[in-house]
Amino acid sequence: MYRRVHWNNRGCKSIVWRCVSRLEEKGSDCSSRTISEATLQDAVVKAINEVLESKNTFLTVLQENIAAVLNEDNDQTIQEIESRLNELQQELLQLVNTKADYQKVADEIYHLRELKQNILAENAEREGKRERIEEMMKFIHDQSVELQEYDEQLVRRLIEKITVFDEKLTVEFRSGVELDVKM
Repeated sequence: MYRRVHWNNRGCKSIVWRCVSRLEEKGSDCSSRTISEATLQDAVVKAINEVLESKNTFLTVLQENIAAVLNEDNDQTIQEIESRLNELQQELLQLVNTKADYQKVADEIYHLRELKQNILAENAEREGKRERIEEMMKFIHDQSVELQEYDEQLVRRLIEKITVFDEKLTVEFRSGVELDVKM
């Protein structure tokens, strides 16, 4: 993890990004290099422009990503879980009324409810990913010219993260697309 820092190195003021552990833990042996904000911004502009230059290829990839996301549908599974839950709740009522041991049925109900919650969370995450991919597609489709300069708002909408390596930066878009930019 990196943090933005105003740096005064031998009288030369600049804005850089440094490893958080180097900043918070004095004497940390973090080997991650310091990188200038201008270098990061240039890499992001290059990555966005590379996507725009290969517009048709990326639109095809993003369309395939949407199809893959939509094919992971869990609606049938949720219906099956709800059906089984209804059966178990009826069974539980009968067991309680007859004062029989109902722990096994109660445990299965608890397990199915937990499973249902996990599936609903996955569905919400999948929907969010689909929306991010569609947003990226719209941007690529609507953009007619290369980006000339860094745009903070655009970057916040499109970029998920940047990973720093010795020889390159990997720019990961929110849609899941990753591009390497040589340093």
